[in-house]
Amino acid sequence: MNFELEKKWRETVTVASKHFGETLDLQTIIYIIGLQELNKGYIQLKKDEKIEVMHIAICTLLEPYGYYEFIGKDDDGWPHFENTEKLPQISDTEQEELIKEAIIDYFNAEVTV
Repeated sequence: MNFELEKKWRETVTVASKHFGETLDLQTIIYIIGLQELNKGYIQLKKDEKIEVMHIAICTLLEPYGYYEFIGKDDDGWPHFENTEKLPQISDTEQEELIKEAIIDYFNAEVTV
């Protein structure tokens, strides 16, 4: 276990949770990032659109790592990405750590922008 990563993750969750007034889990934070990147305000989403929102988040989070590249928005304003590098074969734990690290970096970049 990467204790430094977990410490930073708990700090990030605490800050994000305070903003929303409830304790957020990993999946909820991914979804929120997707909504932020979609930038549509409040809209009703179907189940498949919610999955797409999470996909937007994952692509956004992994873009700085070179796995995806933003290629533009479609006519409805939905962002699209191209897979630029194959994701490595990693364990579920390593995958979660990568996503947590990417979320921490995302929140740090958003705060400094």
